[in-house]
Amino acid sequence: MRILMSLLLLRSIQLTSCAPNALEARSTCCFQFYKKKIPLKLVVSFYRTESNCPMSAIVFRTAAGREFCMNPNTSWVNSHIAKVNSRTTTATTAKTLSTTV
Repeated sequence: MRILMSLLLLRSIQLTSCAPNALEARSTCCFQFYKKKIPLKLVVSFYRTESNCPMSAIVFRTAAGREFCMNPNTSWVNSHIAKVNSRTTTATTAKTLSTTV
């Protein structure tokens, strides 16, 4: 009986210690880069991995919700970032203009 109680206690401590990471939206760390070029039309957003991750990466999120770890030093990755940012800026500007007219 004591062994069972000890196991339950250890398991609850483990779940509690993991909970804050599970709640973070951007808790992904990359351990290798995806090697293929992602079509720009599939990329809806991106983020940079946290500084506590073992390697710096850009994570592209697709419309289907998939995430791909990309090398931030690749030229097409930086081009995609600029285009996604301009899409977001254009959409925000258009929305602002339509609400003020």
